[in-house]
Amino acid sequence: MSLKGKTIFITGASRGIGREIALKCANDGANIVVTAKTIEPHAKLPGTIHSVALEVEAAGGHALAVQVDVRDEGAVLAAVEIAVARFGGIDILVNNASAIALTDTLQTPMKRFDLMLGVNARGTFAASQACILHLMKAANPHILNLSPPLNMNAKWFKNHTAYTMSKYGMSMCTLGMAAELEGRGIAVNSLWPRTTIATAAIEVNFPPEILKASRRPAIMADAAYAIFKRDSRRHTGNFYIDEAVLREEGVTDFAHYAVTPGAQLYPDLFLN
Repeated sequence: MSLKGKTIFITGASRGIGREIALKCANDGANIVVTAKTIEPHAKLPGTIHSVALEVEAAGGHALAVQVDVRDEGAVLAAVEIAVARFGGIDILVNNASAIALTDTLQTPMKRFDLMLGVNARGTFAASQACILHLMKAANPHILNLSPPLNMNAKWFKNHTAYTMSKYGMSMCTLGMAAELEGRGIAVNSLWPRTTIATAAIEVNFPPEILKASRRPAIMADAAYAIFKRDSRRHTGNFYIDEAVLREEGVTDFAHYAVTPGAQLYPDLFLN
């Protein structure tokens, strides 16, 4: 199954995993709605919605760049309507936008708490809500949340309660909406990496040694692509791990995904 002609709405698509998913799908000739807050180059972080849109077009896809803060319900709704007007509908929603702060309770200002809950949990809910009516009209509709498997063991919370709450909020959207929308034929799944992924979030929040022991974002894009091609009526409510998805697809060699060939990989924060 090709994604040619499919319309994929991606939040947080100006860099990292969101950008990589956009380019992977663009190779099939998909329509990519590139959304994020970044419209001007950042001093320390590469990529804008416009630079990614150019890359999408160069890869063979059709791009629409729309500035969106997912905390703004009106902006999300407007972006969805612009996308539908341009491409005729929405087939896939990728909730990738995320904010991170690996701080304990005393070191987490409420402004940062609100940012994480607003972008991660609320943003995922808002984007999903805005897209559902359009997804109902699609042939093989998917919502994919970039969030970890749910696990109520305290060890996943104790060092960064607020961040875990926000990411698990995304995962609870997967759990609830998968059951809610199953009868509508809309797949709702989560995808999470087995190892740390070389993104700006890892570069900023972890030592350089962990960045070097990470995999490239391409592994997440390849796993997402595989999920998008699965039957939405048979594959929903899953908390997928990137490597496991690709092994199901017959991949056995993962060496080319490593930032540092041959290095011992660092397990992801929620799986270690």
